[in-house]
Amino acid sequence: MAHLPPLEMHELEELKPILAMSEATMGFIPNSMRTMAHMRQLPVAFSVLFGTVMGADVNVLMENMLKVAPQQNAPQENLPADLLQLVAYCVSISAGCRYCQAHTGHNTARMSDAPDAQAEKRAQVLLYDTADCFSDAERAVIALALAAGEVPNAATQHHFDALSEHFSKRQITQITAVISAFGFLNRWNDTVATALEAQPTEFAQRELSAGGWQLGKHG
Repeated sequence: MAHLPPLEMHELEELKPILAMSEATMGFIPNSMRTMAHMRQLPVAFSVLFGTVMGADVNVLMENMLKVAPQQNAPQENLPADLLQLVAYCVSISAGCRYCQAHTGHNTARMSDAPDAQAEKRAQVLLYDTADCFSDAERAVIALALAAGEVPNAATQHHFDALSEHFSKRQITQITAVISAFGFLNRWNDTVATALEAQPTEFAQRELSAGGWQLGKHG
């Protein structure tokens, strides 16, 4: 059973040009695209990235994107940047990408109005279940991010049930999209051993090394 249900086709009229591209390639419209559509612009952005990676004509991709360009549904439901960076930080810990841990840890500090509170959360993140610095909503988010970063993926319906107590389907889609985007970035930066830039290096050595972070191959 899907943890997040796909939308019905009658709910996706404005996305038909993008969905038609998938159907032309695969012979059907994948449920994954219909699920991404809880956040309307996500299937559009994904189609451009995936099509580019797979060698499709970028001009055609962009033409189709401009035909669609759906309005971002419920932008007021966008989650705070510091929470999304915490999601990215946690999934990068689980995946073991030190480059992305440094970037996302650095960003949690830069994007927060309460950097001291964020520092405590970074330090306590693996103790999220009992640490007082986390809300129940944050605990649900961290639990999914850590589970989804494992190989094989350890996300269960329980994680999504816990999220649904605090977030809408669109917000859960955004959380899942951040996890998935960093699945790409974790694999990319760990595979090519991307050299870590000076600013996040200094931050990670100062703020993350006590938790075991090392520069390693990213030096």
